[in-house]
Amino acid sequence: MSGALEVGVKDMAKEKLHHLRQMVAQQAARMMAEDGISDFAYAKKKAGRQLGAIDNSALPSNAEVEDALKRHNALFLSEEQPENLRDLRKNALFTMQLLEKFNPYLTGAVLDGTAGLLSATHIHLFADSIKEVEMFLLNQQIPFDVNDGTRDKKGDHRKTAPVFTLETDTGLIKLSVFEVDDIRVATKRAADGGCAERLNTDGVKALL
Repeated sequence: MSGALEVGVKDMAKEKLHHLRQMVAQQAARMMAEDGISDFAYAKKKAGRQLGAIDNSALPSNAEVEDALKRHNALFLSEEQPENLRDLRKNALFTMQLLEKFNPYLTGAVLDGTAGLLSATHIHLFADSIKEVEMFLLNQQIPFDVNDGTRDKKGDHRKTAPVFTLETDTGLIKLSVFEVDDIRVATKRAADGGCAERLNTDGVKALL
């Protein structure tokens, strides 16, 4: 009898943990959809703190949050999200055409369709030098902020990729600048670690 009771208690604990993970995933998805948060880890930790999920085992995977995000958009933003997504993609295309000399590629939530109402647009650029991009933006009188970012290149090696942030009417556009040769190196999806999809200017035109 004690053994059966112990199994029952363990099952209840597992079920409670699973329910908590679902709640955290839903809360993180809501923040990503409506508050403009694009970082999965930050969204999960913030949602976990709000719901009292301190243990990492109670935090969902990025893929679980992405699934919750898709459901949230379908349930609560079914009218606004498609129109907003098209506006984000049109603005991305305009920006990419302006920056055509740097071989721009659209990636992230605006490309895969999970972008929320305040999501940032992520575009990868490939240039001989960071200064080249900076001078171009200055000459075009385009205001920007710049900060360092990192990405995986090979194995555990980390390579710096500066990010220029532009503020537009449809939200923030983040331009990650890589070396020209890096155009052949696949980047990873934040949700599951797989190869991230990306489209060049012609691809985005076709998407629209």
